[in-house]
Amino acid sequence: MFVRPMKTALLAIGKTDNPFYAQAIDHYRKKVLHYLPFELLVIPDLKNTRNLSESQQKEKEGELILKNLQPGDYCVLLDEKGKEYTSEGFAAYMESKMQRVRKRLVFIAGGPYGFGQAVYGASSESLSLSQMTFSHQMIRLLFVEQLYRAMTILQNEPYHHR
Repeated sequence: MFVRPMKTALLAIGKTDNPFYAQAIDHYRKKVLHYLPFELLVIPDLKNTRNLSESQQKEKEGELILKNLQPGDYCVLLDEKGKEYTSEGFAAYMESKMQRVRKRLVFIAGGPYGFGQAVYGASSESLSLSQMTFSHQMIRLLFVEQLYRAMTILQNEPYHHR
């Protein structure tokens, strides 16, 4: 059962500077818009990180992430330690969120060192796209494609072959 469209966002640290990824991400972003209000929010990379420790960098990125959240946002971290789903499982997950999330569902892709404690504290749960490690640009593409796939599964459209 497909339910009301809910506002959904992917919040990510650092711009996508590889034109191949940028074009592919935009391709799937536009496809997702046929099903859900969706936005890709990009926080600029931190400057002068050479003198920052990993924990300091995670803390500063966390401050920027938290500034981009709105009251009532339901936050899901894209994190290697998160729960994994099949594509069908992720579609069911999205359907459940469409029934329960009242404001905005925000997926967060962190910087190169992950998330600081403040961001973990502000999130409701974590989701892993794979046990493998991918670049932050590739994660965005994988996520947006899977979001599109989930929507087509919920609509019983032929994009996903069972």
